[in-house]
Amino acid sequence: MNVKSLKLPRIFLVLVALHSFCVGLGLILIPLDYFDLFGFSAYSGNFFKIQAGIFHIVMCGAYVSAALDPVGNRIMIRFAIFAKMIATLFLVSYAVFIDMIWMVLASGIFDFLMGLVLIGFNKGLRHTR
Repeated sequence: MNVKSLKLPRIFLVLVALHSFCVGLGLILIPLDYFDLFGFSAYSGNFFKIQAGIFHIVMCGAYVSAALDPVGNRIMIRFAIFAKMIATLFLVSYAVFIDMIWMVLASGIFDFLMGLVLIGFNKGLRHTR
């Protein structure tokens, strides 16, 4: 992968960061009353939704650092792959074995797809210096 072809991984990582930031902001700002729309019935308490929101915003920083220098920050791309695959395992397992919440399952599927794209970019970066 040459320097010119780093544009697509950078754009994708910025989009992943933007997604993570928006999810985090949504978790922090959306009132509990609206969580029913996402499949979370009778959910109460703000701490865990805000904690998850902050986590997503922190992850946004990892994705941005990978986007700024994909070659120099390959470790951050590997970390992003790890995060996406662990999220996939957790979310899909939770939806299948504990509580079928449509948003949890959808999030797991989309994290898996993002992880696959990142794996492809990481393979392409192996030959870049």
